[in-house]
Amino acid sequence: MGRAFEYRKATKMKRWGNMARVFTKLGKQITIAVREAGPEPDTNSRLRVLIQQSKKENMPKENVERAIKKALSKDESDYKEVTYEGYGPFGIAIVVETATDNPTRTVANVRSYFNKNNGSLGVTGSLEFLFDHKCVFKISAKEGVSLEDLELELIDYGVDEIEQDEEDILLYGEFKSYSDIQKYLEENGFEIHSAEFERIPHELKEVTEEQRAQINKLLDKFEDDEDVQNVFHNMMPEE
Repeated sequence: MGRAFEYRKATKMKRWGNMARVFTKLGKQITIAVREAGPEPDTNSRLRVLIQQSKKENMPKENVERAIKKALSKDESDYKEVTYEGYGPFGIAIVVETATDNPTRTVANVRSYFNKNNGSLGVTGSLEFLFDHKCVFKISAKEGVSLEDLELELIDYGVDEIEQDEEDILLYGEFKSYSDIQKYLEENGFEIHSAEFERIPHELKEVTEEQRAQINKLLDKFEDDEDVQNVFHNMMPEE
């Protein structure tokens, strides 16, 4: 199996194990998508996928409608997507993706988490070289289409890794290929369950169990912050 798939499987975010957090995350993403390209799914490709994903996660319809309404309201403050990068204990690289209506509050919280847990907040862009930025599509398998055939077809659209994930299929592609991959899948009748962006580390750092406990303490702080959408790091996952 590929590097990206193995890393993802071993480091599934705790955030996605909590329904309330899932709804908060999706709600913010829906609001941002509507602000960027309008409230009509037919003309907003990102919104189309997010609505489909919200159904898969059993997110109530009224939550989706509320997120869209928030995006259209002039009285509501706007969400900004801000990425923070820094080093945790023992030199572990950490990238924190946020969606916030108050960047001043968010950066203060992120800096505080780093400082109080023997880490340090760095300059934006300083750790990009340590990670591959990928788009990840989760789709239903299609009768009569093998993984090998699908991979050969999608190479030209930017997909560089395909893996079976129980009954579904995971597609990994270059960050910039997101729209091309989505267009192919929709035009060819594939059901898209989710489409996300992930940062896959080039190399993983070994740590002791004691060190892992300290690093996880910091990661938990990020995961518990409502402004945080995703956390990526290069610590070797537990076996």
